[in-house]
Amino acid sequence: MIRPPAWLALSLSTALAATALALAPSPAAAEPAEGPEQIVNGTFDTGTAPWWSTANTALEHDDGRLCADVPGGTANPWDVIIGQNDIALAKDETYAFSFSGTASPGRVAKALIQLPVDPWTQFLAVNPELSVSGNDYSYTFTSPVDLPNAQVVFQVGGSETPWRFCVDDVSLKGGAEPEVYVPDTGPRVRVNMVGYLPGGPKKATLVTEKTEPVAWRLERDGETVAEGETTPRGVDASSGQNVHSIDFGSVEAAGTGYTLTADGETSRPFDIADDLYGGLKTDALKFYYTQRSGIEIRDDLRPGYGRPAGHLGAAPNQGDTEVPCQQGVCDYTLDVRGGWYDAGDHGKYVVNGGISVHQVMSVFERAKADGTHRDGDLDIPESGNGVPDVLDEARWEQEFLLRMQVPEGRPHAGMVHHKIHDAAWTGLPLLPHLDPQKRELHPVSTAATLNLAATAAQAARLFAPYDAEFAARNLQAARRAWAAAKADPARYADPADGVGGGAYNDNDVTDEFYWAAAELYITTGEKEFRDFVLASPHHTADIWRERGFDWGNTAQLGRLQLAAVPNGLPDRARVRASVLEGADKYLAVQEAHPYGLPYNPPDFDWGSNNLILNNMVVMAVAHDISGEAKYRRGVLEGMDYILGRNALNQSYVTGYGEVAAKNQHSRWYARQLDPSLPNPPKGTLSGGPNSAIQDPVAQAKLRGCKPQFCYIDDIESWSTNELTINWNAPLAWIASFLADPLPAGDVKVTYTNHGQWPEGFNTQVTITNTGKKAIEGWTLRWSFLGGQRVRRHWNAELSQDGAAVTAKNERHNRVIKPGASVTFGFIGAEAPGPNPKPERFVFNGTLAR
Repeated sequence: MIRPPAWLALSLSTALAATALALAPSPAAAEPAEGPEQIVNGTFDTGTAPWWSTANTALEHDDGRLCADVPGGTANPWDVIIGQNDIALAKDETYAFSFSGTASPGRVAKALIQLPVDPWTQFLAVNPELSVSGNDYSYTFTSPVDLPNAQVVFQVGGSETPWRFCVDDVSLKGGAEPEVYVPDTGPRVRVNMVGYLPGGPKKATLVTEKTEPVAWRLERDGETVAEGETTPRGVDASSGQNVHSIDFGSVEAAGTGYTLTADGETSRPFDIADDLYGGLKTDALKFYYTQRSGIEIRDDLRPGYGRPAGHLGAAPNQGDTEVPCQQGVCDYTLDVRGGWYDAGDHGKYVVNGGISVHQVMSVFERAKADGTHRDGDLDIPESGNGVPDVLDEARWEQEFLLRMQVPEGRPHAGMVHHKIHDAAWTGLPLLPHLDPQKRELHPVSTAATLNLAATAAQAARLFAPYDAEFAARNLQAARRAWAAAKADPARYADPADGVGGGAYNDNDVTDEFYWAAAELYITTGEKEFRDFVLASPHHTADIWRERGFDWGNTAQLGRLQLAAVPNGLPDRARVRASVLEGADKYLAVQEAHPYGLPYNPPDFDWGSNNLILNNMVVMAVAHDISGEAKYRRGVLEGMDYILGRNALNQSYVTGYGEVAAKNQHSRWYARQLDPSLPNPPKGTLSGGPNSAIQDPVAQAKLRGCKPQFCYIDDIESWSTNELTINWNAPLAWIASFLADPLPAGDVKVTYTNHGQWPEGFNTQVTITNTGKKAIEGWTLRWSFLGGQRVRRHWNAELSQDGAAVTAKNERHNRVIKPGASVTFGFIGAEAPGPNPKPERFVFNGTLAR
């Protein structure tokens, strides 16, 4: 994710506006007196002086206006500037800034009032959409400082093609009435705008001043479907609202266009349907293709999103195929092409990529026995190669992570460079193939090295059935990384290394050590990694943070993997019990929250939506290992918040819900700044409310906001409205979990390895009908840990696809009577690493236990 660039950064102590978030108008006050004009020659009656421009354009006096021919071929808005200096600002004074402007052809420009020197602090930053016919524009802002020499500038660079800019009647006057930003929250009845599952929980939140229960009514097609009374919940601290809860879970009839009415307000429409999350599962994963670096994005695969390959060395790119280090860091170059752009900028970060590719691979690993992730379901260039698309997509990032490892014979061999990005910040919009900046490798870090150790160990077992050579390469890289990290356990990223990209500093990597050891143990079964896991303080600690886990807190990944993926850890039962304890903790938070959030700190974090989803991942794993319905219900209720049941009454996922985020911070999904560019693709998660509101747009409009209101759907609000690869990863994980629910079946499966030798193993499987009806015809599916293969089999027809095995009845054992059993067996070919018993069996579309 992007971090505040130096030229934009504002500390909270100098927050911009005096406006505060309000849900009702303030009492009337005396209108302030208009101040004197601050702009000299804003009407251009006497020519263009004292206005100035950068050397690449010239100012003209045209029909009483200031005009300039803006050159094409520039990368950033600030590459071409027109401005005026020495503008006096008074602290706490509110100013009205206005002008008229034209562009031929039409163009989005930037108008700024700012500090005239580094860090170029912006007191007002707006993006007027200029047209050929011209428009008038007016804004207000409150100065946080006394400053005698502010600048008024128009940044008009960043265009591939030339255009003409004209401006007139530029005015800046004090004494303006402060604007109070009031978000449009729509009806006071807040629902999941996508909908609810027929058999799942169905809850809504009513915002009202009333303290006694009020009547509610559920309608469809003008008919009342259900009625009841709300449950008053008091004032919700996360929103500052007095709220009631509505529970209509008894309604299970599928249908579209439901609405919920209470206290004179009617909700936005929603559906009740079984297949609500299948599309989101796919879209959340499709997001990654258009984030790819180093490859053309084909318009036939993503209509409207096609673009040339970025950072392959074609001008003006300097490319990622031969990237040098920052000065003084190393004396070599590396080919680090590929991977996913981390967020809305052009940087690629190992610690952010690590958790992202891990969770994308885990989408597949969790459900590989189910057969729900197939070759061809994501429409990517690799579709049709015999490998599930989700693994092909993960491989694009994993190949990049492998390239970031220091080669043998170099200083810090086996360690991993922390990140690679531009030498300086770039502006919006800027497509990847047009980025002219020098690319640089940044120093190695222990955190990055352990991220590679973890993801490469995971990739080694998942890719073994499809590409043994790639699997072996990953395992070798994981071992090298582990050894290098142990030899250099405290090499931390520099917190000051934040020019051109985020620093991603983390001075406690004991959690990364635990995660990496867990993945290496699961894949290899070796004593070294088992002993490290058992000795780690994270192994028995309460790691279930209220604020959730993320790239900087990864012990939870190790714990979840040890609980969910078959392995021989001696205290695995305790590990699994601890996951249930964590899930119960989040359920308790959720049940106490009027909006149903499994997350409720006093202030919301950067990327709060991702943290909420990761708490839901804990619930989902608890459901998988226990079968208890309460955990799945908790996940469903958590999705209600993401998709509209929140204080702002909006979905945070592009394309899902009647009112959804669409202007996430990005240099190429930048329609808000350039109408020729697209909005982010459907299925893109916004970071969501962030109490720290670090960017100028958020600070100008959201100061004093309650946590849920610390969000604005504006492309410039990078602290509240960013998109990132590690935020879409848990969205894809949870959508996959919800899209393919498997009910519990009336069968028991016993899987027994009767013998194991260096080249193979002998397995017997028994299926027992625990129900009251005969089973006529059956299919059983399971998956191996890694590259094991079925050689010979008897008493059933067996086939294998990757690690997944499908057994079907033969004619003589087609029927299984109540209480009866059938048994079949096979000889398997051994693979490197352990061969634990499978734990997830799918029998005739149901889960066997």
